[in-house]
Amino acid sequence: MNGELKGEMVTVTSPKAIRLHENSHFGQLVKDELQLPLVEALFLVEKDKLTLSSKGSDLSWEEFADLLRDEGLFTKYLVYRDLRNRGYIVKTGFKYGSEFRLYERGRSPGNGHSDFLVKILTEDQHININDFSSYVRVAHGVNKKLMLAVVDDEQDITYYNVEWTRP
Repeated sequence: MNGELKGEMVTVTSPKAIRLHENSHFGQLVKDELQLPLVEALFLVEKDKLTLSSKGSDLSWEEFADLLRDEGLFTKYLVYRDLRNRGYIVKTGFKYGSEFRLYERGRSPGNGHSDFLVKILTEDQHININDFSSYVRVAHGVNKKLMLAVVDDEQDITYYNVEWTRP
């Protein structure tokens, strides 16, 4: 499949793209076009399922990854890739103030609700206790668990499951 970088999205027009969306839940279908967020597109490029071009020139995985680093999205990509490689369906969590919504294995959009909201932090990142509390409240309010993904300097990821409990 060939994709075209258009701002903060990659678009793909191909029958394979529609099947990819229907079978693996990548991106969002808009008419006959698959729209992929940058982190999903980089994942597909890395898996050799997508070639990417921008303004008529092909982009390698390294060039595209550098673009994500420049945009501050590479840490988000690392978590996305790790969760996808573990077999989860990962969708945007923007609506809930988090980076991702996560579907347990065997579940998918249209086949149940997501189980987790994923918030990404780096090991040297400070977080305000009021912000942390609001992440937990939002997750609890929409019947999801909060998963903190902490990425260290070696790009290793540690996951913490955070739940609200009544004392």
